Amino acid sequence: MLMYGRLPGLTAAPRHVRASHRIVGWAAFLLSVPLAYHCVRTSGVETTDTRVFLHSVAGCALYGAFVAKVLVVHSRRLPAWTLPATGSLLFGLIGLLWCSAALWALNGFTVPGL
Repeated sequence: MLMYGRLPGLTAAPRHVRASHRIVGWAAFLLSVPLAYHCVRTSGVETTDTRVFLHSVAGCALYGAFVAKVLVVHSRRLPAWTLPATGSLLFGLIGLLWCSAALWALNGFTVPGL
């Protein structure tokens, strides 16, 4: 919201900050597509393990959240709370994916109770 000047009393971020945010976001999205394709092609959605199931569902939801965030950013008709909500959802899904894959693989991390 700060980036687009939607917070009261604050001006929008400079144009180069907005442009670099978009470029980095799209680059991350495009770099994740081959990885997601590989995961879906080799594993699909597995329900044998809770961690793997959460990872599968979060991976699918990530792309939906990304599209939702892009649509919310371009819409002027939605309530002001939708942009931080979709951004938070996207950030949370990225964290869940990281915890259920990379962090788990590197450290043997497990979520208590799962």
